[in-house]
Amino acid sequence: MANRKVEWNAMGSSVCSMCKRKEAFFFRPYSGEKLCKGCFIRSIEGKVRATIAKYKMFEFDDRIAVAVSGGKDSVSLLHILAKIERDYPKASLVAVSIDEGIAGYRDEALKIAGENCRRLGVEHHIISFKELYGLTLDEIVERLREGGETELTPCAYCGVLRRKALNVIARKVEAEKLATAHTLDDEAQTILLNMFHGDVMRIAREKPVTDNVHPKLVRRVKPLCEIPERETALFAYFKKIKFQSMPCPYAPEALRNDIRLFLNRMEEKHAGIKYTVFKAAERIRPALERAAGVEILKECCLCGEPTVQDVCKACEMLQKLRA
Repeated sequence: MANRKVEWNAMGSSVCSMCKRKEAFFFRPYSGEKLCKGCFIRSIEGKVRATIAKYKMFEFDDRIAVAVSGGKDSVSLLHILAKIERDYPKASLVAVSIDEGIAGYRDEALKIAGENCRRLGVEHHIISFKELYGLTLDEIVERLREGGETELTPCAYCGVLRRKALNVIARKVEAEKLATAHTLDDEAQTILLNMFHGDVMRIAREKPVTDNVHPKLVRRVKPLCEIPERETALFAYFKKIKFQSMPCPYAPEALRNDIRLFLNRMEEKHAGIKYTVFKAAERIRPALERAAGVEILKECCLCGEPTVQDVCKACEMLQKLRA
């Protein structure tokens, strides 16, 4: 904090850029803003509202399922959307959580998610990997290691299975939209991850609001997609929102973790680089969509979920695992 104050003094005034009255405590290197606590909180809520309006994420009477993991991003999103929803009496909010079955990690997160939902008066629904797939993530990882699997990490399995589980529970609670807490960091990481995997066409589908392509596929929206992760953490801290700070024990094994570290180092040296990556993908997305063409979805012959193949990726992975 002392270093930040020295930096502000070198720039001139450390007075909040917005209210012009209180002393600033937070500096945004990518925008040059200096903000006091109250203005910082209002700026985050305002940026979420602006993002929702910019991408036309919701209708006035939507039933919105918020994916709540218990981490800082998802609980911050839940609190912000609960506040916004009060202005729209015909809209409704429901929280949905996935219990992947990670011992010593997920139980605490689900407890915190439940506490936040009760505090806000939001109904909370949970679906588990065990209930849906017959296996917990810990059991999946155990089988992978017994079988000598080296091609796919636990995060690769979890990502696919979690995505399907969220769609199942969002449909179960009859939501028109599924709001996920993907931050600017998540978006920039995903863009680079797709490039590193050689799957640039996936960038066409990974956008702030997904297309309405199948009646069984609940449209996803990302209201935090233009907010850096460190700012959602600070928002939760200053709003005294309880969240789980422990990272997933499987996260260090993923390529995404390496990309996260790389982007954070780049952001320190070149403020705004995460926005640059995000905006670059926004600019090239229309060309990628034209090149990819219209994707025709059908239903998985095993589970009935939407897929481009005869068997969805989740069922394919589970079949391979069981074999």
